[in-house]
Amino acid sequence: MTLLRDEALATAFDRAARSYDTLVAANPGYHSHLRRSARRLGLPRQGEGLRVLDLGCGTGASTAALSAVLPGAEITAVDASAGMLERAAAKRWPKHVSFVHAPAEGLAEAGVDGPFDAVFAAYLFRNTAEPDAVLKTVHDLLAAQGRLAVHEYALSGRARHRRVWTAVCGGVVLPVASALGDGELYRHLWRSVVEFDTADLFADRLRRTGFDRVRVLPLPGWQTGITHTFVAARADGLDGAGR
Repeated sequence: MTLLRDEALATAFDRAARSYDTLVAANPGYHSHLRRSARRLGLPRQGEGLRVLDLGCGTGASTAALSAVLPGAEITAVDASAGMLERAAAKRWPKHVSFVHAPAEGLAEAGVDGPFDAVFAAYLFRNTAEPDAVLKTVHDLLAAQGRLAVHEYALSGRARHRRVWTAVCGGVVLPVASALGDGELYRHLWRSVVEFDTADLFADRLRRTGFDRVRVLPLPGWQTGITHTFVAARADGLDGAGR
């Protein structure tokens, strides 16, 4: 099976938008982990006066985490899936949150301009055809000392963590998603994690792109060794806080 890419992937997310929130709500720790990753950006003053880009916002779970942790920030949330974005925009949001329909590879064409004080990207990079190019775009959008937090399924490299991921997908996620008619997308989800960088390799990818102060931070629960927060800064940036 080949991975879904570009329009095919966006279409699959469009179809899955109707049940996406229900599925992720059944994932223990999903929302609290996003808030933890948002805190790990280490932004001062609850984000007051700062601009934050939420890249790959989906139905708004990452946007909600950012808004809760950084109530003073101006948040621009972007996603390539019109269906996901429609679900996100239909929710109640404070005035400092706005939504833009655009792929991560087409931010400039959609009028998404920097500089941003921080970029948050949840479950994004393994779904892009050219992660290095997207990382370069993110780097260029950041202000001097700007910070990046990537919240991503990136396996530790240990065989047992790969086995846990495959068992959870095969025993729980895929049967439920298939019953809802979204099996294709969640088969892609399983495979995209298995075929993507390990945590150490993704950290190296960040450094090659020009980020420094790269830290790989674990998350608790069954996701330990499977999901990580990657915190980094544009060269000459400030230290992020990790909790």
